[in-house]
Amino acid sequence: MSIERDYIKGRGAQLNVSNKFDAHSNELRSDFLNYCAIEGDEVTNSKTILIDTFPKTIVNKVVSPDVGMGYSLNPYQGCEHGCIYCYARNSHEYWGFSAGLDFEQKILVKRNSVELLEKKLQSPRWKAVPIVLSGNTDCYQPTEKKLEITRQLLKTFLKYKHPVGIITKNSLVLRDLDILKELAKDNLVQVHLSITSLNEETRRTLEPRTATIKKRLETLKQLASNNIPVSVMMAPIIPGINSHEILPLVKAIAENGALGVGYTMVRLNGAIGGIFTDWIQKAMPDRAEKVLHQIAECHGGNLNDSEFGRRMKGSGNIAEQVSQQFKIARKKYLSGRVMPKLNCELHEQYKDG
Repeated sequence: MSIERDYIKGRGAQLNVSNKFDAHSNELRSDFLNYCAIEGDEVTNSKTILIDTFPKTIVNKVVSPDVGMGYSLNPYQGCEHGCIYCYARNSHEYWGFSAGLDFEQKILVKRNSVELLEKKLQSPRWKAVPIVLSGNTDCYQPTEKKLEITRQLLKTFLKYKHPVGIITKNSLVLRDLDILKELAKDNLVQVHLSITSLNEETRRTLEPRTATIKKRLETLKQLASNNIPVSVMMAPIIPGINSHEILPLVKAIAENGALGVGYTMVRLNGAIGGIFTDWIQKAMPDRAEKVLHQIAECHGGNLNDSEFGRRMKGSGNIAEQVSQQFKIARKKYLSGRVMPKLNCELHEQYKDG
């Protein structure tokens, strides 16, 4: 089958890699692919499947010292956005699925999220610290439009006057503007909007089921105009794909009201190395080797570096150039802007809701 025929439009990963925890693995054999081509059958089922789960806890302590958050809450596991570079893909293996297509197609829904959060916030032992929605997967991914679990979680944070952070790349966050404005009155919310590129073709290839760049910039502007503290994460920086866009992107977000910008260098840890390599050879065959080589140059010759303090920003000449560009961009376009500190003082008075 040709590369064009192989490429699955509307998905990031182009295959299901083996789960490292499984004793068995699946292989797509050429005779099966030929049979599907002759019969006109689909090789894989491209539909999204929602799987209900009922965990015992919902608030997770983040122990990684360079992530920038203390606690996270993820109402969904897996993410239909399908961003090819997503570090969260590896976590899907713990549920018995592949970090590849399964991550985008088999979404675990934590149906008792609100109940568990309320129980946590009512606990006498719990002292208010910011909890971040989407520390792992996007709380505003497509299925949230119907399920509204994130909206109910935000209502719970408001009820208990508890600080919350949000990381998303979906304009659906504007649906909850009414709650966000109430939270912002007491400085109880921050939004961190992910914008990886200003190029729509790059966005479609890297992040196939996310909001358009135009929509995200409009979302940024609307949040800022309603006094919702909002910054932008340009993450990850991928050499040879979006690394040339740093200054124009920071200029654009500054013009639309962002208070800050952050970034990480792409690192292809665990199963993501194979998934990304397969994807880029199909999606960008003309520059695949160059991009992979430059990623490796940022991590001591490997596609991944797991060393705390170094893994997020990379090392070497390319990583240093990126760092310097962000310093220049912040000074030129975001000078004097800061994200206000979240308010942790009110919650104790509202523990009973």
